[in-house]
Amino acid sequence: MTAVSIAPRALLLAGAAFALPGIAFAQDATTAAPGTDQVEEMAQPATEEAQPARDAAAGDSDQIIVTATKREQTLQNVPIAVSVTSGKTIEQAQIRDIKDLSSLVPSLQVRQLQSSANTNFFIRGFGNGANNPGIEPSVGVFIDGVYRSRSSAQIGDFPDVSRIEVLRGPQSTLFGKNASAGVVSIVTARPSFTFGGSGELSYGNYNAVVAKGVVTGPISDKVAVSLAGGYNRRDGYVKDLGTETDINDRNRWFVRGQIYAEPTTGLRVRVIGDYSRINELCCATVNLRRSSATGAIALLGGQVNDPSAIYDDKVYSSYKPTNDIRNYGVSGQVDYDFGPLTFTSITSYRKGKNKSDTDADFTSADLIGTFANDTKIDTFTQELRVATNIEGPLNFLAGAYYFNEKIDQANALKWGADARGYADVLVRGISSNAITLNGLETLFSGLSGRNYIGRFFADGQGLDERYRLKNDAISLFGQADFKIGDRVTLTGGVNYTRDKKRFSTDVQTSDVFAQLNIASLRTAAANFGIAQYIGQTFFGVPLASAAQVQGFAAANPAAFAQINTAAQRTTAPLLGLTKLQYLPAFLNVPNAVEPGKTRDSKVSWTARVAFDVTDEINLYASYATGFKASSINLSRDSRPSGADQNAIESAGIQVVNQTYGSRFAGPEYSKVYEIGLKADWKVATANIALFQQSIEGFQSNVFTGSGFVLANAGKETVKGIEFEGTVKPAQGWLFSVSFTYLDARYDSFKLSAVGDLSGTDPAGIPSLSTTFAAQKDFALPGGDHLIVLGDYHYESPSQIVEGMPAFLDLGVAAAINAARPYRREVSEANASITYAMAMGLELTLWGRNITNNRYLLNAFDSPAQPYSISGYTNQPRTWGGTVRYRF
Repeated sequence: MTAVSIAPRALLLAGAAFALPGIAFAQDATTAAPGTDQVEEMAQPATEEAQPARDAAAGDSDQIIVTATKREQTLQNVPIAVSVTSGKTIEQAQIRDIKDLSSLVPSLQVRQLQSSANTNFFIRGFGNGANNPGIEPSVGVFIDGVYRSRSSAQIGDFPDVSRIEVLRGPQSTLFGKNASAGVVSIVTARPSFTFGGSGELSYGNYNAVVAKGVVTGPISDKVAVSLAGGYNRRDGYVKDLGTETDINDRNRWFVRGQIYAEPTTGLRVRVIGDYSRINELCCATVNLRRSSATGAIALLGGQVNDPSAIYDDKVYSSYKPTNDIRNYGVSGQVDYDFGPLTFTSITSYRKGKNKSDTDADFTSADLIGTFANDTKIDTFTQELRVATNIEGPLNFLAGAYYFNEKIDQANALKWGADARGYADVLVRGISSNAITLNGLETLFSGLSGRNYIGRFFADGQGLDERYRLKNDAISLFGQADFKIGDRVTLTGGVNYTRDKKRFSTDVQTSDVFAQLNIASLRTAAANFGIAQYIGQTFFGVPLASAAQVQGFAAANPAAFAQINTAAQRTTAPLLGLTKLQYLPAFLNVPNAVEPGKTRDSKVSWTARVAFDVTDEINLYASYATGFKASSINLSRDSRPSGADQNAIESAGIQVVNQTYGSRFAGPEYSKVYEIGLKADWKVATANIALFQQSIEGFQSNVFTGSGFVLANAGKETVKGIEFEGTVKPAQGWLFSVSFTYLDARYDSFKLSAVGDLSGTDPAGIPSLSTTFAAQKDFALPGGDHLIVLGDYHYESPSQIVEGMPAFLDLGVAAAINAARPYRREVSEANASITYAMAMGLELTLWGRNITNNRYLLNAFDSPAQPYSISGYTNQPRTWGGTVRYRF
């Protein structure tokens, strides 16, 4: 997206009418002289020149300008479903992170999961990605026109933000493969030719300290610069009783510099460089359901939280969950006006480094001693486009986009010092105390002729993993608007995207037990009666070895039949030991059958008609398609397709205990039918969208307790209605309401991670999401203002996940039913009160989630603990005070 050069006064007025936490709507936002009683004046976003709002001259007016269609349009006239949140709203509502945006935009859900780098975005219920770096998000995030491909590059503290645009529905026509479900576009203020800036210091509970600021000004009559920076730290709100450490803390900082130049008439150049660092202990995981495996850990002296007290914010770990994330990059945008044409080039290079180490068993026992991740992502993008700005009936935009990305991920997952003791307890339970781990090693040594004594579940055994992915993509796009008279505009757009991926794996296991063919060993044990009868005497014959059993069987077939029948029953529990083969051998790719390549291409398009019924009411109807290319399963659960089984067996390359699943998920193809209304009557506004949106081949990514199952749903459909409205009943008052109703269904999903889900409701999609907000601006003598605002966000109950894959051995129904108790209902209230002085100083008291509403964010199979379930909880109440000065 283009960060268009907009007049400072226009930006001041752009957010004027929509200060409260909620959605900005276009309207004629006339400001009054300083000191008059009105909401708009003190509700400005931080402008490109960082000037105080009270400097706006009386009588000026403008409308909210957005670049949702990569060209300047007013929000009222852009005929798509887009929500805009101003920079001032972000400040006053104390939006500390991009995940807080969901409280302002009901159609958007943002969830942080297992680390500070893992953030999932959902619009209208569609979205995925984050935890598996090979999966591209369905919701594209752009900052000043630059695509941020992975969530670790998207989180931040919003320095000098002008506005955030949320585009709902497929946006592939203008954004290519990155936006099959929608777009989140963050637009920051460009450097100003007038010296100014702002500084902010906040303190809150959990010893939270946030300091950030921006300064901008000219270095010549043609060049301006700005520098923004910030620091954010907070104690953890969860007590880890295993390590005596507070986790879920904050410790991050950023610096961001910009240069803006207008060297000649019609030429504009903007260069941005940024660097950020996150070094935190995150994220606390609670046990939701105990099992016999949890009991085994308890027998070893390990501890886990009480599932009935998951909101006590107490967990147990054997070592600290570290996250060290570095993200940096540079981008350059050049705009050149040549007659009625504007040529734009946006070039960017970004690099992300993410190192984390998590106690993946989430207990104080040293069961999993190492669960480390080291991911590096290099991304280069180039966009070229030309747009017209003609008074005539026809205007168009055309361009090309190139994307190149390299991912290098190294993981390690190793057993810890308590693994042998833990396995011994489980083996005893599976065999009804008939055998110990040492006895199992002796038995399997005798059966196989190999020495397994002391080698099962040894400290340090496990997986060493390396995954690489290279992605090249190019998009060609164009869109044209044709006006019929003064009231009707026809829009047509088309995009061709070609995407190529190459991937490779190098995964090696040293887990001895996981490489056993237990089914074969059990058959041997049953056939020869070894499990029960070696060491015993039958019919006067002492059976001391497998050879003697075989000899006895040949000489006494009738007697041996009795032994064998009993042995079948006795050795049947051995098959249950397969559950403990947590880290099996891995068939690496590329290989003789699998080339490790994908190649996708697709034409996406948009057709729309917009009708200005009156100057206050606009209607539109549209049809759009979207596309997201194949995603790659970069996890230890990456398995060859079942369709390749015969070829793999014929080539003789299968590994012990070979299983089949998916290496990648094929492309997503989305489409949406939508009709909408936008109305602005000055004292009230209303935006309504009715839609039916579907995705064929939706890429489902489900955690199994060890890795991820990546699969394509046949088809998922969501029908819904969105409403956003404001009303100003009296001077200084502003009320807003926005809600989203969604009716979601899997039309077809036969091969999900938990079986056939066709005809069921997708998890994680609340049927109703809504936000109510109110603001009162009290104008005080001398030009000061007292601004009180509050908002309430609600999401109706929804099941968090569709099922638990670890329960599949008990049947599909068991896997689905295991997830049913875990539901989420959100009911959060936020509030702030600001005293804004005419001289530029502002004092704010604020609270987020002031009712301390607690709920689950996710639920999943506990690693290496059969039938145990873990999850993440949301953040508790936070509150504090902020001092801000603008100059």
